[in-house]
Amino acid sequence: MSTTAQRRSGLFAGEAPPRVQRSRWRAALHDGWVIAKRNLKHFTRKPRLLVFSTIQPVMFVLLFAFVFDGAVRGALPAGFASYLAYVMPGIFVQSTAFRMTQTAVGLAEDLEKGVIDRIRSMPVARSSVLVGRTFADLVRGLVVIVLMVAIGLLVGFRFERGLASAIASLLVVGVFGYALSWLFVYVALTVPGAESTQAASFVFAFPLTFISSVFVPTRTYSIDWLAVIARNSPVTAAADAARGLAVAGPIVEPLLHTLAWSAALLVIFVPLSIARFR
Repeated sequence: MSTTAQRRSGLFAGEAPPRVQRSRWRAALHDGWVIAKRNLKHFTRKPRLLVFSTIQPVMFVLLFAFVFDGAVRGALPAGFASYLAYVMPGIFVQSTAFRMTQTAVGLAEDLEKGVIDRIRSMPVARSSVLVGRTFADLVRGLVVIVLMVAIGLLVGFRFERGLASAIASLLVVGVFGYALSWLFVYVALTVPGAESTQAASFVFAFPLTFISSVFVPTRTYSIDWLAVIARNSPVTAAADAARGLAVAGPIVEPLLHTLAWSAALLVIFVPLSIARFR
């Protein structure tokens, strides 16, 4: 058999030529970017969704900063002049975690409406559907964080360690949020129905964020075993890392813990989600 005939027979048998195999990852990234743009356009074309998705984090900033300032200020670690300085980086993490629950809800809605079935019928990489969804939600989450930073600056919050550390603080929040979004992708692919998915996501997000150092230092916990959980929580690691980079406190240890938790979430839930999606 000639070389040309061998190539043709291999192609019809489902074996991609070397050039196609080398470009598979590039094609998957391209498909993921196209799907991400679709999801971002869907978000911007719904002004009410854009408004209400930004109101909640702003409410958290204003309420926690001024309602609990007098009660918590005396328990703050050294280096924090006000409760606003302590809680703002934590609210960045908390809002990102809550924002990523919408990854599960949006994916579940697309599954119910048949959008995913239509995309799967196209010649696109299977993983690109999930990558596009998580990337679009990451962008939306960062937009909300930027808005929260603006509100925080208006009410007196300041990044005490310079511009580079401020950017690094927000990047840490984004990395952790992206890793966490894959947990919620797996929830959406496991729990049937958008309403059930929303409830299940809340079950994960609520204790993760409130049993942590987001709102109060873990040393103030009155229950020992709860304090142990809070100190070892991935949300505590992310909040402490963002807080250390933004205002005051340790940086290296919580940053390493955050990166380790983020890597673990990606290693576990990316393959599980893709396998479940297939």
